[in-house]
Amino acid sequence: MTDNVLVWLNDPQNWSGTRFTPGIGAQIAAHLLYTAIALLVAGAIAFPLGIVLGHTGRAGWLVSVANGLRSLPTVGLLILLYVMVSPLISGRGDAPYLVPTEIALVLLALPPILANTYAGVRNVPPDARDAARGMGMTGPQVLLRVELPNALPLVFSGLRSATLQVIATATIAAYVGLDGLGRYVYDGLASHQFGQMAGGAVLVAALALLVDLVLALVQRLTVSRGVSGRFSRRAAGGDGRTAAVTELTAGSGEGRERGGNDAEDSSRPVAVLAPSGKHPPG
Repeated sequence: MTDNVLVWLNDPQNWSGTRFTPGIGAQIAAHLLYTAIALLVAGAIAFPLGIVLGHTGRAGWLVSVANGLRSLPTVGLLILLYVMVSPLISGRGDAPYLVPTEIALVLLALPPILANTYAGVRNVPPDARDAARGMGMTGPQVLLRVELPNALPLVFSGLRSATLQVIATATIAAYVGLDGLGRYVYDGLASHQFGQMAGGAVLVAALALLVDLVLALVQRLTVSRGVSGRFSRRAAGGDGRTAAVTELTAGSGEGRERGGNDAEDSSRPVAVLAPSGKHPPG
């Protein structure tokens, strides 16, 4: 099986394509196009909704309802949407096949983006909110300058999770006749060319890992270091050692000084206060 996969991946004809079948590069571009459309639509819905719900703390049940979408079988949902939606779309082209596919992928991408955005905004420390309001910030200013920057790590986590799921599931586009890397999986299964099927699966996994690596780099450049804590270990370690040495030195010096003061104070005469009109005993 491994040899068949390597042979298929190293075949130049699979990369350049033929007159009737696109090459691997064209299939990757189609796969990324389906993924980008689904993520843009899901983000346009989930990001504002998650921010509003997290900022106001109301209607949190909507997040639970969205999480319930995770349990939907994507292939079954695609078939149902294809039967119901495609007859309503007139004209030629890929629209009758693309619309049901994108709806299924959008429903797959919504839960992680919405849940993580809501959790990120909602879990901002209350002290930070109170400090911002104490400085005179309005509600929108607190949201834009305090809550959103602190929520970015969780927001990116939801986006990356949704991206991985959509890239892995966009292979179902080939089930209704569209292009994409799923074409190799379904065609290889139908023709019993398991090297092609496994090669398509390897390409999907590699594409998902590459896109996740790019998003991780974007997250690293976008999220503040103070929020992500990238330098906290080094800074905390250095400050801890310095503080310990400083405290030890200060304690020793204070002890010596206190000891010297005690000795000095013991050599001084002690004044005893007596009641008014009386003198202390000689």
